[in-house]
Amino acid sequence: MAVVSEDSGLPAARDTYRALVFRRSVLIALLVAGLLVSVSVDMALGPANYALVDVLDALFNPGAVSDQLRVVIWDIRMPIALMAVTVGASLSVAGAQMQTILANPLASPFTLGISAAAGFGAALALVGGVAIFPFAIHFMVPANAFLMAMLAALFIHFASTMRGVTVETIVLLGIALVFTFNALLSLLQYLASEQALAAVVFWTMGSLTKATWPKVAITAATLFLTLPLFARRAWALTALRLGEDKAASLGVKVRYLRLETMLVVSLLAAIPVSFVGTIGFVGLVGPHIARMLVGEDQRFFLPASVLCGALLLSATSVASKTLIPGAVLPIGVMTALVGVPFFFVLIFTHRKRSW
Repeated sequence: MAVVSEDSGLPAARDTYRALVFRRSVLIALLVAGLLVSVSVDMALGPANYALVDVLDALFNPGAVSDQLRVVIWDIRMPIALMAVTVGASLSVAGAQMQTILANPLASPFTLGISAAAGFGAALALVGGVAIFPFAIHFMVPANAFLMAMLAALFIHFASTMRGVTVETIVLLGIALVFTFNALLSLLQYLASEQALAAVVFWTMGSLTKATWPKVAITAATLFLTLPLFARRAWALTALRLGEDKAASLGVKVRYLRLETMLVVSLLAAIPVSFVGTIGFVGLVGPHIARMLVGEDQRFFLPASVLCGALLLSATSVASKTLIPGAVLPIGVMTALVGVPFFFVLIFTHRKRSW
């Protein structure tokens, strides 16, 4: 009787998988290190530049530095630096999951009109004092932003489930939403008083300079509350990338998963926009960089998207302080300068291969 030997290919496949996991873990660790460096540099730069050693002393040994340095770092620059991290991470995760559930490489809160809808909702509160949620009068800016973003997200979701709707159709619907809400926002600007107009312009350009600890806390809480939801759906979201039919055959409730994800995405897009204004292309660029680094497996893709978005906006914040000495450029303008070329590259690449 012939003896059946153990499949020699199994150990090799196991070693290959372990090497792949190790490589992805190293890349994520490098992203963490890069983010820490970027945040430190961001806090060191400003109207008065400080050495990184002084910044670290103010962070870890505040009693050894002057009162002025401690106040500048802890009360002014750290909220701005952390707001860049939380907003970048939120928008990147929102874009990553929109691309996953819609199977659309161009999907993001900005390109599909969700950010524009949230900005319009916030502008309603700023210009007219309109509270869409009457019971949330004290939080009407973020509440308005969330409701409008949710309505836009639901519209995109139900449109994507209609028969005959293609990826290109969803992109066109998103562009139509962007133009619609931008036109309504322009109308509000025309009708606004000078003081309200200045506040509305804040949304159109995007800025981190008004970041405060309460705003950072709310944005971070929103991010940390939604990440476990995506982590619990990691297997289902990964399976969805194989196609709707394949995912359904594996037991994934595709329709429910899409609806749940779109609602969470609207929350992730609305809260940052309500605090810092419209910031484009982070939700588009961040997920694609993460995908190129670690692939589609949500166990690695989700943390990589968080880190890529956070690092991208943090590095953009650093660039906004250094391009013109003595001036801080609007963060939304800076992300557009980075994102538009990437957007064109993505469009032309998508023409050559299926996504």
